[in-house]
Amino acid sequence: MSEYEKKEYEAEVEDTSGSAHSAQGQDATDPAVELIRLREENSQLFSRLQRLHADFDNYRKRMRTERQEWSNQALCELIKELLPVIDNLERASQAEGTTEVLLAGVGLVYKQLYSVLSKQGLSVIEACGLEFDPNYHHAIMQVESGEPENTVVEELQKGYRFNDRVLRASMVKVAK
Repeated sequence: MSEYEKKEYEAEVEDTSGSAHSAQGQDATDPAVELIRLREENSQLFSRLQRLHADFDNYRKRMRTERQEWSNQALCELIKELLPVIDNLERASQAEGTTEVLLAGVGLVYKQLYSVLSKQGLSVIEACGLEFDPNYHHAIMQVESGEPENTVVEELQKGYRFNDRVLRASMVKVAK
């Protein structure tokens, strides 16, 4: 109902309010009384609908804000767990020593990083020696091999899964 219609309706209600009171003694089937009653009921229902719509909008906004807050909280927890890994990478970049010592240090940082991520639900997708599965593997090429047909012969890039969702499929070579 537009503002103009509301004002027009309110004016009608005021004009007929005197006749509505006098009409109470009349027959309840009087069309003018019935029209006034229906308009009042319509106005009340419209008002309830507007309040319900506003409540729903507020609920939607509140849920969006809460979802964002939950997401931020989860990211903060993950970042807190990754801070020691960053510290160790900084130490490794400043370290002096032989190549073997540096490689051993990088290996320890890799294990630490993978440990943090695996606690969050990250896992490696196994590939070599298994039958090719398009849900988990991305075949780059087929090669002649002594392996049975459709077996993954070589993994070119590891694939990862987060809980049950594939983040990245393994890039593989498959036996012909």
